[in-house]
Amino acid sequence: MAERVVVLINGRELEVASGTTVAAAVLTAGVTCFRRSVNGEPRAPLCGMGVCMECRVTIDGVAHCRSCQEPCVAGMEIRTDA
Repeated sequence: MAERVVVLINGRELEVASGTTVAAAVLTAGVTCFRRSVNGEPRAPLCGMGVCMECRVTIDGVAHCRSCQEPCVAGMEIRTDA
């Protein structure tokens, strides 16, 4: 069984398996808007492999992190534009 870790997504705790991508954790939390375009349109993961940049979130205060490329670790704080 995979180790479980707790992350904060927009201030809400979520327990996931260690190594789960941030994108998967955010979607599991029910958040469908990861960021907003310059025109205010909601954006979410598209390619899932770090190319499209649509899945960018703020992780531990660092903006524009590609959530599909970052594994969850205990205590990680994730913020979206939702």
